[in-house]
Amino acid sequence: MKIVLDLSKCQGHGRCYSLAPELFESDAEGNSVLLVDGDVPADLVDAAVLAADNCPEFAIEIER
Repeated sequence: MKIVLDLSKCQGHGRCYSLAPELFESDAEGNSVLLVDGDVPADLVDAAVLAADNCPEFAIEIER
């Protein structure tokens, strides 16, 4: 599975990097930065789904 982050939708709410700091961090403006390139490690799949489900702007999509 892969994470797709649409930065044009990100408003910097911070839920993704609060819920899944292994997968996301913030930039200097508070917007999300994806920390994984390619497939999400199996042990972080639940965290990726949690972050996507809690993004109020729907900026995170999960591709399976």
